[in-house]
Amino acid sequence: MSPFENKFVIGLTGNIAVGKSVVRQMLQHLGAYTIDADGLTHQAMAPGAPAYQPVVEMFGKFVVDPDGRINRATLGAIAFAVPDALTKLEQIIHPVVGQAVIALASRAKQRVIVIEAIKLLESDIAKMVDSIWVVDATVETQVKRLIDKRKMTIEEARRRISAQPPQVDKIARANVIIKNDGVVDDTWKQVQTAWNSVVVPVVGTGTAPAIPIMAAPPAPVKPVAAPPKPPPIKQPVSATPPASVAPPAPKPVPAPVTPPPAPGLLSPKTEVGIRRGMPNNAELIAKFISRVSGRNVERMEIMLAFGQKSYLLALGDNDAVIAVIGWQVENLITRVDEFYLDPTVPRDPVISALVVAIEEASRELSSEVSFIFLPTTVAPDVIQAFVTNGYQPLNVSTLKFPAWREAAHEMLTPETQGLIKQLRADRIMKPI
Repeated sequence: MSPFENKFVIGLTGNIAVGKSVVRQMLQHLGAYTIDADGLTHQAMAPGAPAYQPVVEMFGKFVVDPDGRINRATLGAIAFAVPDALTKLEQIIHPVVGQAVIALASRAKQRVIVIEAIKLLESDIAKMVDSIWVVDATVETQVKRLIDKRKMTIEEARRRISAQPPQVDKIARANVIIKNDGVVDDTWKQVQTAWNSVVVPVVGTGTAPAIPIMAAPPAPVKPVAAPPKPPPIKQPVSATPPASVAPPAPKPVPAPVTPPPAPGLLSPKTEVGIRRGMPNNAELIAKFISRVSGRNVERMEIMLAFGQKSYLLALGDNDAVIAVIGWQVENLITRVDEFYLDPTVPRDPVISALVVAIEEASRELSSEVSFIFLPTTVAPDVIQAFVTNGYQPLNVSTLKFPAWREAAHEMLTPETQGLIKQLRADRIMKPI
């Protein structure tokens, strides 16, 4: 049993490139609080973090880039080529990451915790979990992913795979096995089935404060002025006119007719609704993005994206989708990298509602900072709407914390611009 009171902890593992992070993200969609222990490893080796100096002393200054950061590719090439080197590296890293995992899991409000770690079973983290879930894929799938995503040669990919403990050993200790060979729909169905059969009987369905349809306080929208009322018809108080002369009948004043709102618009009296997108909304999301972006987006593209991020849908009149935003929280950092808005709706109330929802969800995931990444071609009023909600233009050189700088560097391109907002004054992972 895990040491965390009233919580059910899933240990998620599997060898390199089997797709652990996809399954972790799916479990987050279902309401779990997820921890990427392998991602925390990167933070532990950042300049100034506890593992930085010991790693440099052990492996030499040639693993350090000119900017002072440890080059993980160089370090990995050494560690996976020499078994003793990998053991030494783990002896430095694992205690630091273990402390970070305990801190995060203890503070999480969700009843289901997922800890993803490639060396879960070889570390003390295994003692913290109630159920071991192993993600599996064929060697051919692993090789293809390493070539496509990490730009390895086929020889490098096979060497990296063979350097790891046999996958069959992990499977032998698994309570749940998820096959993940690239068909996202199949993986999602397996995750849902395992959740319903393993998690729900223990903790029930109310595992975490999910984002329901909710009304966020919209920014002021100028209402359309109603037509002025006609002045009342004054009746004479004098004597009744002669019978031979009939008083003229007053002309009827037609009541103003309010046309029904067009689909997809946000009328002045409608509050913006927010709904968490789920994989079964993939086709709806794809159609909306296709319509407002002018490019053809297929359902499967969105399904694949669900393995890395979450979506929020903004709803207007008649629950029509008026905006879609794609975001993720990784290692206590919120990243928004997709934003699509119906051009016919006012910016301020929609963006305000989405910001409220993303920040509430981010705080539930203990996020410290939120980054918004938008195309450089985006309209100035869109940027201003985010600024109105507390965001500032991102200047990477002024960021104090290495993890924040690294996240910003990863996402910024010549075609994007960044915005930032700190979500909490205290840093949960200050030691890391």
